[in-house]
Amino acid sequence: MLALQTALSDLLGDAQLTISDLPGTDIRLWLIDAQNMDRAFSPEETRRILHEPPYWSFCWASGLAVAHYLAANPQWVLGKRVLDFGSGSGVAAIAAAKAGALEVVACDLDPLALAACRANAVLNGVTLGYSADFFAEADRFDLILVADVLYDRANLPLLDHFLSRGREALVADSRVRDFQHPVYKRLEILEALTLPDLCEPDEFRRVSLYHASRG
Repeated sequence: MLALQTALSDLLGDAQLTISDLPGTDIRLWLIDAQNMDRAFSPEETRRILHEPPYWSFCWASGLAVAHYLAANPQWVLGKRVLDFGSGSGVAAIAAAKAGALEVVACDLDPLALAACRANAVLNGVTLGYSADFFAEADRFDLILVADVLYDRANLPLLDHFLSRGREALVADSRVRDFQHPVYKRLEILEALTLPDLCEPDEFRRVSLYHASRG
């Protein structure tokens, strides 16, 4: 935790990580305190945030939507091997573990995100595996979870690779509307919000959930 708090302080000075209960779940996460977000940022703080955004200190809407969905539909992960791609805070990975997954690997390029996943796994009493390289993983997973990765359209080509490591994929996204892909089909639209609340437009609180399978 000390390394995470130090990294956050380097970005935002007096920002603190606090334990937050996620609404509608039994999951708790270390997140940036909401009060610190309710102020004007200095130009230097803005520059640092844009250069190295602390994604791992938020629970993004799509991650929360996945947590709700897996709690209500545990059959997606029960007894299965799951990899959570772009894990961030680890919320989707933790939700999968709580829903009865046999194994869950939190995968993220950012070492701070993996540190956050470890801290949040301890906080929730679950065991996760960790990976910094999706493409170094073997094709052994039953399900690939993907939440809040498509915010950058440059990441859309990743859709072609998720099934190279898992038999099925669930992709949750609130930023790209109705992306067209021959393999992915939208299952439903879920309601969620980012925590702490960034007062995002209502459209970003509607999370589309897509499914793909090798067949």
